[in-house]
Amino acid sequence: MSKKKSKTVIEVSEETTRLIKNLKKWPKKAKAPASYSKRENFVNRELSWLEFNERVLLEARDRKNPLMERLSFLSITQSNLDEFFMVRVASLRDQFNVDYSKTDISGLLPGEQLEAISECAHAMMYRMYTTYNRQILPRLKREGFFIRNVSELDDRQREIIDDYFDTTLYPILTPMAVDSGRPFPLIHNKVINLGLMLRRAGDEEGEIQFSTIQMPTVVPRIFVLTPERTANGNDRKSGDPLLEVVLLEDIVAANLHKLFDGYDILDQVDYRIMRNADLEIDEEEAADLLVEIEKQIRLRDWGEVIKLEINDIVSPELLDFLVTELEVDHSSIYSINGPLDLTFLSKLRGLPHCKQQKQLYYPAFSPQPVSLYQKRIAEAKEQGINETDIFTAIRQGDIFMYHPYEKFDPVLEFIRRAARDPDVLAIKQTLYRISSDSPIIQYLTEAARNGKQVFVLVELKARFDEENNIHWARALEKEGCHVIYGLVGLKTHSKITLVVRKEEEGIRRYVHLGTGNYNDQTAKLYTDSAIFTCRESYGEDATEFFNMLSGFSAPDDWYKLVVAPRWLRRTFVALIQRETRLAEAGKKARIVAKMNSLVDEGITKELYKASQAGVKIELIVRGICCLRPGIKGLSENITVRSLVGRYLEHARIYYFENDGHQDVFMSSADWMPRNLDRRIELLYPVEDKECKARAMEILRIQLEDNLRAHLGNPDGTYRKPDLRGVQSLDAQIASSELAIQRAELARQAEDALLIMGDFQPKFEEIDPHAPDMINVSYNSN
Repeated sequence: MSKKKSKTVIEVSEETTRLIKNLKKWPKKAKAPASYSKRENFVNRELSWLEFNERVLLEARDRKNPLMERLSFLSITQSNLDEFFMVRVASLRDQFNVDYSKTDISGLLPGEQLEAISECAHAMMYRMYTTYNRQILPRLKREGFFIRNVSELDDRQREIIDDYFDTTLYPILTPMAVDSGRPFPLIHNKVINLGLMLRRAGDEEGEIQFSTIQMPTVVPRIFVLTPERTANGNDRKSGDPLLEVVLLEDIVAANLHKLFDGYDILDQVDYRIMRNADLEIDEEEAADLLVEIEKQIRLRDWGEVIKLEINDIVSPELLDFLVTELEVDHSSIYSINGPLDLTFLSKLRGLPHCKQQKQLYYPAFSPQPVSLYQKRIAEAKEQGINETDIFTAIRQGDIFMYHPYEKFDPVLEFIRRAARDPDVLAIKQTLYRISSDSPIIQYLTEAARNGKQVFVLVELKARFDEENNIHWARALEKEGCHVIYGLVGLKTHSKITLVVRKEEEGIRRYVHLGTGNYNDQTAKLYTDSAIFTCRESYGEDATEFFNMLSGFSAPDDWYKLVVAPRWLRRTFVALIQRETRLAEAGKKARIVAKMNSLVDEGITKELYKASQAGVKIELIVRGICCLRPGIKGLSENITVRSLVGRYLEHARIYYFENDGHQDVFMSSADWMPRNLDRRIELLYPVEDKECKARAMEILRIQLEDNLRAHLGNPDGTYRKPDLRGVQSLDAQIASSELAIQRAELARQAEDALLIMGDFQPKFEEIDPHAPDMINVSYNSN
């Protein structure tokens, strides 16, 4: 309800309450002893990211994974690496170009980092194409799928591709000659091009000329030769291929004589470039941020060339010409034995011919109903409340969700219902990455048309989603929503929705807080956790938060929410330091932290100090980790694990033992300087006992995983767990089965209150001899 209460009312431990409320009296940074600051105590951020991408590549190489999923992992490895070069390597090049002399936390200068990255990336590209040529292609052929070279086609197939070239490709291709009157053209980022050296036919002494052709992006790169009915089995003879395809660039290369009539083609090569894609926006000077970002997006096509990929069979003359015109240094050239840009594999696995072979994919899994939502509805009905909806469920108690194992539908229903409910007065929401056909946008515009106050912060600076977000921001404004684009100098990364509703008792505020984006598509692929609540304290804070975003409010006092950049760093440091003091006093102290990346130097130093005090620290870090675990005298009490599997691990959950009080938080933030210092982020306690148990359960299962997990070594590399003599467990499969079990119990239980049972949440030390984890986890709830 809206009535103001004393801000000392809080349901996390009183000691935690005092600790967080007193943060503003503390210095922003505590000086760490010199021993914790040694450069050899930290892993370079970029090399740690490359280690992460190696873990993704390992999934493509793992023969235990279904074939089509291995294609997906190889495609992801490629797209990850592309973005890494366009952003991270580009940033280092900028630093190097201006003689930036400051080292990173591992003690490396920009030039030294670029040299190390080049060595690692060249080796990675070699392994990617070794995987493609020696593992993926042979296995595809065994299953009846063929990526054909033109030379392998029979006469009928050759006639098909020639006809396709004549009728479809020839009219849209544009050969670009290079001579004194026609300068070297703009080569677009990430697009495959065909470079040629030519000479007039019959003129052996004539001038050698250069031309380039950009492969069109308006037609599919994969040309399918096999009719779909063959894949269905109709008209297919035993031993016939299930699928035969030819790549677009090969079709063009086979028909070059039609484009260059009267010329001899002396040499030809496929090539592709990566450009600096980082936006440089002066937000203080920009009169209109949306217009300025649109301008910067267009400038991406003119960014410095960071990387040149080229087929490994190319003459020195043609290579030298491209290097000179593109102004690429030789360390940025990547010679490739195979088709450029392996992201086409994700399109290949999506073809109907492939999808019909279900045994080559992960077993189908459908997100399950949110069991706590079902329980809250059942509780309401037991109390005689017959008309139940999402608001009824939230009034019964907080609701915890774990996507994609549980459906994203309640989030969509929350906004849809709010848009149509005559008692709802206002909807406020932050949007970071939105799907290209988002139902949320539809519901928000419907709410505005229904006369409700709709406020939306659309973060235009979400990298590579800028154009999509600009489109939706304009659509929302057109329908009468109040739209802002974020705060100057800060990127808004928090995920929060506030619905204000008029009820019999007065105004009530409903809040959704999540670790992931309001994106109905990625919610099927990323693991994220979220809560619904209508607790007054969260509603008060949510109101203050949105007032801060939309106006000039800068509140110092909050009930529950911890907001970056003002308070988040200090809160995390204080929570870690408390565990350190508890350990020094001989009390229970433990930290379990699940996140995407750990990069921040200050947080890492605090973890080192906590480790030396005897705090057991277990880190579940999917991506970059600059901390070195297991070093005697520094981090022997710290373990690091990374989970890479079917779903991208995206949730952020932070657990602090606090001498048995067990404080659990969720957040939109990782332990990175950008999250702590340069973004609007949120951290919030998980207080409802059932929600808290669910969050702790996620951590427990992931700490027991020994199939998807990679264990961090002191040198920054990773190893797979030793499975000898232990029961194997895949955390993602376990979470799927838990969701199925809970959904089934919800359907079967006569007494809905038996769904969760009665319990006190405990985060016990993991017993390697415990019974099956799924049953243990379920029975504890």
